[in-house]
Amino acid sequence: MSNINQQDQDREAKLKALQLTVDRLEKTYGKGTIMRLGDQNIIEVDNIPSGSLGLDIALGVNGFPKGRVVEIYGPESSGKTTLAIHAIAESQKQGGIAAFIDAEHAFDRSYAKALGVDTENLLISQPDNGEQALEIAENLIRSGAIDIIVIDSVAALVPRSEIEGEMGDSKMGLQARLMSQAMRKLTATIGRTGCCCIFINQLREKIGVMFGNPETTTGGNALKFYASIRLDIRRAGTALKDKEGNVIGNQVKVKVVKNKLAPPFRIATFDIMFGEGISKTGEIVDLGSEHDIIQKSGAWYSYDGAKIAQGRDAAKQFLMDNPEVAAEIERKVKAKIMGLPEETEAQKNGQKEKGKKAEKTETEEA
Repeated sequence: MSNINQQDQDREAKLKALQLTVDRLEKTYGKGTIMRLGDQNIIEVDNIPSGSLGLDIALGVNGFPKGRVVEIYGPESSGKTTLAIHAIAESQKQGGIAAFIDAEHAFDRSYAKALGVDTENLLISQPDNGEQALEIAENLIRSGAIDIIVIDSVAALVPRSEIEGEMGDSKMGLQARLMSQAMRKLTATIGRTGCCCIFINQLREKIGVMFGNPETTTGGNALKFYASIRLDIRRAGTALKDKEGNVIGNQVKVKVVKNKLAPPFRIATFDIMFGEGISKTGEIVDLGSEHDIIQKSGAWYSYDGAKIAQGRDAAKQFLMDNPEVAAEIERKVKAKIMGLPEETEAQKNGQKEKGKKAEKTETEEA
């Protein structure tokens, strides 16, 4: 009995000492510096839709997470920048503020506008060197006003000393050292401000690799470790052509090679159309037929017991002409795959009633 009492007294003394330490730490560094996990409700990570329904499903968190680092890499002309621009457009639709650090000096304003970006309110910077680019990014993130920032690309973040040097000078490891320092400084700020930071990266090949994959990304290994999500995007299959045989787009495959928020190694496949970006209707047709929401018999596609089109391209066109049907199928796909609740008839009717009331109020005011 005396041993049990002694143990209780020791435990109380430890807890008292611990509480004094926690109070002192919070007084020195601020409230919330240290806490018990049980004291706080679990906060779900906010996300920004990627612009691709299939990729949102593959990511497992319905988009790119806020307060985290994302790396998108792949071969040339595979759709890396297109994917990042779609994320900017989706963030702006949610009312967010976006920034684009164009280290490659190749940003196409008209293409971004075609993809749905509000270019008038997009912050863009074309820095002279890597240090300047990362300093601008750090200041924007630290402000707490930016919801998403894209850095295009890591390979173009050339250190100042390399730019100021002569052609042919050997500057081993400068870029890797720059990225390592930048990631150490940026990660905590990104997490604290809730900004989604997307790094676009290029591929290089290791010399003398006899076995295994010789491909590697630029900028050293720091970004690989600090990134919560890494996406490998590549062209898949043949190019998409119209009836005349002109190439109008590419089918791409995105593999989630790293994911700290959901199971990794999931794959999403979708179309990227030239001048339009990700084909949402194409994804709805593919995912809908895959999960038996759209029925496919030979070349014919049927929905809700009625034939809608013959051939995939015709089915895509039907959904483009009927956005209400496309939205309904998209809801059903999300409900089936991601477990999101479908809208009930009462909710739909409620929304219709709200719309009618709003129209009536506007008419009366006029």
